[in-house]
Amino acid sequence: MQLSDRQNKIIAIVKENQPVKSNDIAEILDINRATIRPDLKILSMLGILEAKRKVGYFYTGRSLLHILGSYIKSISVMEIQSEPTIVDENTSIYDGIITMFTKNAGSLYVVEGKYLSGVVSRKDFIKAMIGRKEVESLPITLIMTRMPHIIYLEPSESVYDAAYKTMFYEVESLPIISKEMDNDGNERLELIGKVSRTNITRYVVNMGKSKE
Repeated sequence: MQLSDRQNKIIAIVKENQPVKSNDIAEILDINRATIRPDLKILSMLGILEAKRKVGYFYTGRSLLHILGSYIKSISVMEIQSEPTIVDENTSIYDGIITMFTKNAGSLYVVEGKYLSGVVSRKDFIKAMIGRKEVESLPITLIMTRMPHIIYLEPSESVYDAAYKTMFYEVESLPIISKEMDNDGNERLELIGKVSRTNITRYVVNMGKSKE
């Protein structure tokens, strides 16, 4: 999203003359006050300007980048999540490879019933195939990442959290989990979704399109 030239001029006027009323802004720009009313509304909605009744407009000091960052932090990962590609613990490494490439997945999530047991990446499969001939018979559990080494998201986390974790931990995707206790009183991670780098990129692109 980009501000128009007139909106940037309005911001500059408010910075220099705050508090300043709309009719004074219009006079400086040499245009009708009704013309800038939509601009003032947009800038106020974005939080760049603040309007105080009978006083005028103030500049809040917040940049557009800061505002967009704050907005992304308010969006739940559940709004951009997608269906994870799952296999059970009895799946062989070979069948896992076939599943990954037929479904064009960046990671596989290994489950026991509804609970997450582990995560397998493309790199894990490549390492498993080097020097091994028995991948058709070996279980996928031998090469998966297990807890406590699984990086995950919870439903309360934001798109910003997802972007930060994928970048910081250098992973393709993250499982979204819900913690619950099983029948034996052990904490388990129920797999309810995933967020990938593609999900994040698609969301940012769509957000840009919606603001055009």
